[in-house]
Amino acid sequence: MNVNSGFQHQENCTNDRSFIKATGGGAYKFSELFKEKLGISLEKEDEMDCLVTGANFLLKAVNQEAFTYLNGSKEFVQIDHNDLYPYLLVNIGSGVSMIKVDGDGKFERVSGTSVGGGTFWGLGKLLTKSQSFDELLELSHRGDNRAIDTLVGDIYGGMDYLKIGLSSTTIASSFGKATSHNKELEDYKPEDISRSLLRMISNNIGQISYLNALRFGLKRIIFGGFFIRSHSYTMDTIAVAVHFWSKGEAKAMFLRHEGFLGALGAFMSYETHSLDDLVVNQVMPLPVNASLGTDTNYDPLEGDLNGTESIQCSVYRA
Repeated sequence: MNVNSGFQHQENCTNDRSFIKATGGGAYKFSELFKEKLGISLEKEDEMDCLVTGANFLLKAVNQEAFTYLNGSKEFVQIDHNDLYPYLLVNIGSGVSMIKVDGDGKFERVSGTSVGGGTFWGLGKLLTKSQSFDELLELSHRGDNRAIDTLVGDIYGGMDYLKIGLSSTTIASSFGKATSHNKELEDYKPEDISRSLLRMISNNIGQISYLNALRFGLKRIIFGGFFIRSHSYTMDTIAVAVHFWSKGEAKAMFLRHEGFLGALGAFMSYETHSLDDLVVNQVMPLPVNASLGTDTNYDPLEGDLNGTESIQCSVYRA
């Protein structure tokens, strides 16, 4: 569920009530709980509307909001507001929605996949016994997926398959070595499993996103959603997948505040606020060290994002 930080007390001729704008599945799932425990009504807003509104607001109002992240190098992208549309918004939550955005309030969900953040967290929890999403991400940072994934070199005796453009380190089959090794689950390191799982899902999302961008002739693909968490390996894997399949013609871009799109869109739905009200030819300051969920140490500008070490990441590679 995405809720904004605003709180409204509304008066009318019959009653007074307090309400919070909210969007996403949790706005429905927890509606009665909010009302019963806190006496607060959740005003439900459409999830896709909020995602697009939040993304458009950030791209127009926040300086250095969008950036590319490829081979460990971060570069902020200055976007001309007159040349913002169209773009593909890929929101990675439990699943993935791919939305073609043509303007303020003009969008279409053109595709999606059920293989997303929920897949990573669900399979990761079953396979590694991790107790939190952040713990699983931390495991992936320390892992080596070559212990689990079958590489082209494993099939061709350590050699490249250059005739079709595949190096020896290209992943031929995610989790492929588990079929040939005489091992049980406990014989594999949790961090290696997590790394392989994150690589598989991120590569998949990057490729499907590019194929959808190709359908509509879009060169700009913007990724958001709580799955990314400004995690360098996740961003690099997605970006390299887009770069590889588009032969460098398409760009994968990320947002500094990718976890707040829905909440911002819900905030914008208040009658007293609109995009035009807030964007007045000036930079709109937003907190960059705000906590996401229960992660009190999360900062989208700190941690892995500022690292200078190359990740040596390429599509389907170890």
